[in-house]
Amino acid sequence: MNEFHFVLASTSVYRRELLSRLQIPFSIASPDVDETAFSEEQPEETAERLALYKARAVKDQFQKALIVGSDQVAVLEGVLLGKPHTHDNAVKQLQFMSGKTVVFHTALCLYNSWSGNAQTTVVPYKVKFRNLTNTQIQNYLLKEQPYNCAGSAKTEGLGIALIENLEGNDPNALIGLPLIQLTEMLLNENVDVLSWNPAYSI
Repeated sequence: MNEFHFVLASTSVYRRELLSRLQIPFSIASPDVDETAFSEEQPEETAERLALYKARAVKDQFQKALIVGSDQVAVLEGVLLGKPHTHDNAVKQLQFMSGKTVVFHTALCLYNSWSGNAQTTVVPYKVKFRNLTNTQIQNYLLKEQPYNCAGSAKTEGLGIALIENLEGNDPNALIGLPLIQLTEMLLNENVDVLSWNPAYSI
């Protein structure tokens, strides 16, 4: 391989901002993947499968690349909490989550389209929500409008005011991309982000 290609298989602005922290130039591709969970599939299994599918979905566009795929599934009391998309759905989600602990399963895949090697992992993060009043919920949603976020909250923004406690190993995972695990996966592909330079090739 004469040129190093690094690709994010996602159009999420949050994942794009997170990946840019590693200071390695990357391309962006939009994966066309059905995100419907399979019956009898556990939330972490859904997230891991979709992260892999997303990375592989763009491999034909980047045949010599390391491709990052990621997916996040939030679950509370056995109920999957997807993106609300509407204000009313977001209100219902936050009412349901009020005073409870939600587990966010963030899956990561690093796919080498040259070798076919795929590394995957799932990083859980527990979020305990405060007891929220309907007024607090309405005010938050009108200010931040997190309708494209699983669980109806942006913890990197005003959504932090909804939360009583956070428990996990990588705060970036909660936002959507586990950077600690990604740097380890890159090392397994002989890419050290602390010594990377434009002349690198795999």
